[in-house]
Amino acid sequence: MEAIETRIEPADDAAVAEAARILRAGGLVAFPTETVYGLGADATQGAAIARLYAAKGRPAFNPLIAHVAAAAEARALAVFNAAAERLAAAFWPGPLTLVLPKRHGCPVAELATAGLDSIALRVPGHVVAQRILRAFAGPVVAPSANVSGHVSPTTAAHVLADLSGRIDFVVDGGPTPVGLESTIVACLDGDPVLLRPGGIARERIEAVLGRPLAAPRRPEAEGAPVAPGQLASHYAPRARLRLAATDVRPGEALLAFGPASLPGAAAAVATLNLSPGGDLVEAAANLFSFLRRLDASGAETIAVMPVPNHGLGEAINDRLRRAAAPRP
Repeated sequence: MEAIETRIEPADDAAVAEAARILRAGGLVAFPTETVYGLGADATQGAAIARLYAAKGRPAFNPLIAHVAAAAEARALAVFNAAAERLAAAFWPGPLTLVLPKRHGCPVAELATAGLDSIALRVPGHVVAQRILRAFAGPVVAPSANVSGHVSPTTAAHVLADLSGRIDFVVDGGPTPVGLESTIVACLDGDPVLLRPGGIARERIEAVLGRPLAAPRRPEAEGAPVAPGQLASHYAPRARLRLAATDVRPGEALLAFGPASLPGAAAAVATLNLSPGGDLVEAAANLFSFLRRLDASGAETIAVMPVPNHGLGEAINDRLRRAAAPRP
């Protein structure tokens, strides 16, 4: 990706206001939470989230955690059961992420939720994160602000070492106090499940619930990830996918990429182009929603044009392969 100037400022009122402005404009802002520094993007903008994946490098479209300033904002995005309400009351703001069913009409981009019907939510306890979220007044996805595979950053210097030239702005709030990612608990069907240990110990959570946390099923059995750090499996459409298509056959819909056309494309049941200009960031932002829209066209098969397998293309192709895989 093209290098950009990365600015860094101490966490004063001007920096908080600038962070909110950049987020609204679709930019990327690193800021401290109580766990680690997060790389923030507007959770409702698919293109901004695609930029975030590109900045971190070698992306996989796992679900991202959406950060909000208060539990009331989280309730507007997801459905809370009794267990989730107890955990939110006990540990928010704080280093606990809850995976919950999305509400109908949830504005968080499908790229952030990996096309799932669930959403990962957290109310961070760090004063700087709180100030930025309140100034922005919306959900912000914020995975760790580092290149994928590197150690998570606990200082602004760590962020710059990995991401200088890749992101727009860093708000320096000093070292993070927890330095360990949030604990993730799923409150979906059945008993609450510990998906990832983190900044809140299992024992504290179980004491609030009054019962043990269930163990997660193997990701292969889950069929799709519900939180960061799990094996990802793409939303599988009803229609079959025919990958690396060089033509469009009768009755097929077309998922196109780039300016070129295919023989038979004029007769496609429906056509959507991930990026007419061949921009992988734009393609990533459109992927989940375009698959859903073509699936709704009624076509039995979706012909998929080849997508380059570099940058975000690696993750796009991974998700397309998973969507095309034989189903149980």
